[in-house]
Amino acid sequence: MQTLVVDHPLVAHKLTTLRDERTDSPTFRRLADELVTLLAYEATRDVRVAEVTVQTPLADATGVRLASPKPLVVPILRAGLGMLDGMARLLPIAEVGFIGMIRDEGTLQAQTYATRLPDDLSGRQCYVLDPMLATGGTLAAAIRLLLDRGATDVTALCLLAAPEGLKYLETVFEGTNTPIRVVTAAVDSHLNEQGFIVPGLGDAGDRLYGVV
Repeated sequence: MQTLVVDHPLVAHKLTTLRDERTDSPTFRRLADELVTLLAYEATRDVRVAEVTVQTPLADATGVRLASPKPLVVPILRAGLGMLDGMARLLPIAEVGFIGMIRDEGTLQAQTYATRLPDDLSGRQCYVLDPMLATGGTLAAAIRLLLDRGATDVTALCLLAAPEGLKYLETVFEGTNTPIRVVTAAVDSHLNEQGFIVPGLGDAGDRLYGVV
């Protein structure tokens, strides 16, 4: 497994405002959207392309287009929805699937309550959207579901990650031949006793959509 922390002043600037408890939900949603687009630029560096020739007003030109099958973007409900527009802005031809997962606050284990994915993901590059990589249980379960359906390349985009979550993913997928990457704006200090990232930014879902 590979981890890429995107080191860029604009990424750090937007993340700082997201962390601020005074940032209201509309501003939080806008900045999360902008930050995801910046992360997506790095996350798609290895997206598969095919060489094509086009006619310019002056001559033929050789270039590339995204190859088939189309990439699949998979937000993990509900907080992952807040990252979808930012990803789709950069990768508009991608198809979108959904995984609904909830973390049991007692056991910290992820439970799947909904899936909307192709049955066969053979040959597909998948981009999973999950704002907070905390314990790693939710993201690991989502990645496992994609691998079980034949995905051949999985990249997770996270606003923040904890060392414990990254270590858990490395342990779970050790020896896996499928490329797995995590692209994040920062790796924070640690998890607290409730499994929240410290210093973090709080509950991403609540800050995006309110407490429900």
